[in-house]
Amino acid sequence: MTIQAWMMFALVLFCIGLYGVLARRNLIGILIGIELMLNAASVNVLAVNYHVANDPAVGRIIVLFIIGLAAAEAAIALSIILAVYRQRTSIDVANLEELKG
Repeated sequence: MTIQAWMMFALVLFCIGLYGVLARRNLIGILIGIELMLNAASVNVLAVNYHVANDPAVGRIIVLFIIGLAAAEAAIALSIILAVYRQRTSIDVANLEELKG
């Protein structure tokens, strides 16, 4: 596959994630959208590394860091969502008005 095909795939994946973040009212749906956007970034890094760089290990290491970041983000976000649900009995974004600054 060409680099353009991989970039187009990553663009579609990122747009789906962005739509999920902007259109969802549920915190879990927003979290899934963020995860999709991080996966799109990983696909971009791997595609550029495969087609441009001389050493393929560099891109793989960067993607491993992105996966670690996504795992940490998911763990922290899920713990926050659980705490909000225990206090408010809802994870709807519209019900969290007092969190606005």
